[in-house]
Amino acid sequence: MELILKYFGEFTPEQIGRFEALKDLYHEWNSRINVISRKDIDGLYEKHVLHSLAIATMTELPPGSEVIDIGTGGGFPGIPLAIFYPEVSFHLVDSIRKKLTVVEAVAEAIGLDNVTIQHCRAEEIHNRKFDYAVSRAVAPLRDLWTWSRPLLRKRPMRAKEEGDYLQQGLICLKGGDLKQEISESGTRPGIIKIEEIFSEEWFREKYMIHCRY
Repeated sequence: MELILKYFGEFTPEQIGRFEALKDLYHEWNSRINVISRKDIDGLYEKHVLHSLAIATMTELPPGSEVIDIGTGGGFPGIPLAIFYPEVSFHLVDSIRKKLTVVEAVAEAIGLDNVTIQHCRAEEIHNRKFDYAVSRAVAPLRDLWTWSRPLLRKRPMRAKEEGDYLQQGLICLKGGDLKQEISESGTRPGIIKIEEIFSEEWFREKYMIHCRY
């Protein structure tokens, strides 16, 4: 938790309590349903929570905004972002039901009422629109953009001075050499180095990819 407070300092006591509760909840559930690799569970706050919150450093979501988390797995980046943005609605989607069992339990335990969960693939969702789609290394960029684009509403959103904040679209967290993946996607995304936001060694060669709609 100290690692989160190193970079973010204006949380309410309720938000801090929710972040602190994640450690025991994920350790307990991961012993039953393996949603986080065993070598990573001890690095929960760095490799999962803080990594997810990289998105919050580059977006400013107005109250009432709607975000879909495609392939949420154990709830990342959706759960940390839902704690960070209590007045934004997050719809967490995954095709593997047992993972959503963990997500539901965690969200309920910490009292997150701005999270909804759906057992499906993103391409199976119809007649619903979101302001952002987020995802964390669940599929190639080409597929993520194909799935998310029909789900995005196109309307102006308030941005930071001179457009410093990312506009509507897909924001995904990825790592490694992405040149071929980006080329094959047919997109021209913005690329943000997370190591320029968070100084920990683990964030080297970790990126936020932004496809604007």
